[in-house]
Amino acid sequence: MSNSIINSGLKNSVTYQAYRDLVKNLVEENASTGPVQNDDLANYTRLNDKRMKRWDKTIKITEDDRKKIEAFDKKSTWLVITESWCGDAAHVLPAINKMAELNDNIDMKVVLRDENLELIDAFLTNGGRAIPKVIMIDDATGEVLNTFGPRPSEATNLVNRFKAENGGLTPEFKEDLQHWYNKDKGQNIIKDVAKILTEVSPVNVA
Repeated sequence: MSNSIINSGLKNSVTYQAYRDLVKNLVEENASTGPVQNDDLANYTRLNDKRMKRWDKTIKITEDDRKKIEAFDKKSTWLVITESWCGDAAHVLPAINKMAELNDNIDMKVVLRDENLELIDAFLTNGGRAIPKVIMIDDATGEVLNTFGPRPSEATNLVNRFKAENGGLTPEFKEDLQHWYNKDKGQNIIKDVAKILTEVSPVNVA
């Protein structure tokens, strides 16, 4: 993958706050991000705006995870690929933002998948354009340090197990997954990403 694809994504990205403002405006317009516009996607966007608003206020980070995040010493940009209608993204992005706010070395940016297909095609999940996807980029070298997404580890296991047993995801399962996110309160996301940080930049956080 060439650096030009990453650089193009960075050029097209916005801050988390700008993305939140975009979603809020889309709700007022009964619309969504992406080339396809319909009532379902507009309704998902409205629901996700409420989810993000709630998580922005309520997500907590444990002392152990806070130490890991604050100890991360590589100047990096976390480029998050998403769309407003994506249910998983509404839970993941606020948690990623909370982490980025704890460390000045981390600059979170948000970019839309369907306007940056070359970018998502360089970071496919099992051959699919699954979102959200967090790309951690070393600011000094442009190297991709690691990626996270589209789901935290426990949710991924739930999805994979259900797919293996049922051949695909049902509307009922997707509702159950949203309940799982609500119960977990962002903790699995935070712990997964904190673990990545300690692997990318090992330090003694005891």
